[in-house]
Amino acid sequence: MKTFSVKAFGTEAPEADLQQMTIDRREVTAKDVEIDILFCGVCHSDLHTARNEWHGTVYPNVPGHEIVGRITKVGNGVTKFKVGDLAAVGCMVDSCRECEQCKHGNEQYCENGNVQTYNGHDIHLNKQTFGGYSERIVVDEDFVLHVPENLDLAATAPLLCAGVTTWSPLKHWNIGPGHKVGIVGIGGLGHMGVKLAKAMGAYVVVITTSPSKVADAKRLGADDVILSTDKEQMRANTNTLHFILDCVSAQHDVNAYLRLLKVDGTLALVGAPEHPLPIAAFSLIPARKNFAGSTIGSIKETQEMLDFCGEHAITADIELINIQDINTAYERLLKGDVKYRFVIDMTSLKG
Repeated sequence: MKTFSVKAFGTEAPEADLQQMTIDRREVTAKDVEIDILFCGVCHSDLHTARNEWHGTVYPNVPGHEIVGRITKVGNGVTKFKVGDLAAVGCMVDSCRECEQCKHGNEQYCENGNVQTYNGHDIHLNKQTFGGYSERIVVDEDFVLHVPENLDLAATAPLLCAGVTTWSPLKHWNIGPGHKVGIVGIGGLGHMGVKLAKAMGAYVVVITTSPSKVADAKRLGADDVILSTDKEQMRANTNTLHFILDCVSAQHDVNAYLRLLKVDGTLALVGAPEHPLPIAAFSLIPARKNFAGSTIGSIKETQEMLDFCGEHAITADIELINIQDINTAYERLLKGDVKYRFVIDMTSLKG
């Protein structure tokens, strides 16, 4: 298969900094589109993968799965896009399309494993996939999204992971008017959860360990804030929430949050702590409570989320950086020193 070379930023080893490198992209096949990448969000998953913290990273590794750009070339069988269209790519670029989950439009739960945007297996070139920290990317049109024209493109990039990761469980559990929803943790995921749940019509309660985040939670749209370090506040809110979206990736006591749920309430975990979280049987049994998990979202869900964000003028709160500052951004990300998502201006790679 014919390929072409592009500039990218990636790493050669877990302990190595990211640096400029050259990678190959396939020339467009009949169903492919080629995208000139304008902006790419920086997800905590990028850091975990670059440093092999989840194990299984294939090097060289080029992260990035919150991609927004403009289409520069289309294959002769493409019907959904044309040259010049704005387009986006999220966390996956293919799936088997034949298993039960794929046939039901749940590619994110592909039983044979979907193809991740980076560190997946590129069946065309028979090597690892490379992500959005690069000049261009080539993706099957079925895994490319349309971007609403009215949204700020840089601030739209994080919707492709943080946005859909919070949207999918909120939609799955039918959150809307009449629901009282808790959002645990105000970071890249949590701040999007607040914005989306509020726009869906829910009464939104932010649960945080940080008094310094109270004002910002309300700026984002929260109706109320609970300090989880305040035992009286936690006790006063026992059995008050229909649903909790837990966006925390650090170790934390889930049982304390389960006490806030009403009968038949659900806590859905979208954060990814490194170690198991102990769940007490009596946190669930007495009130038929549910402890669940959720990953990204399907292509259909992602497009619905983007359209919803276009209608409600929702984007992420971001800090725009140049690609040359990515290693510093990673260190700041580890400290939680960003409100609330770094986004790379990819023109900085093209100079």
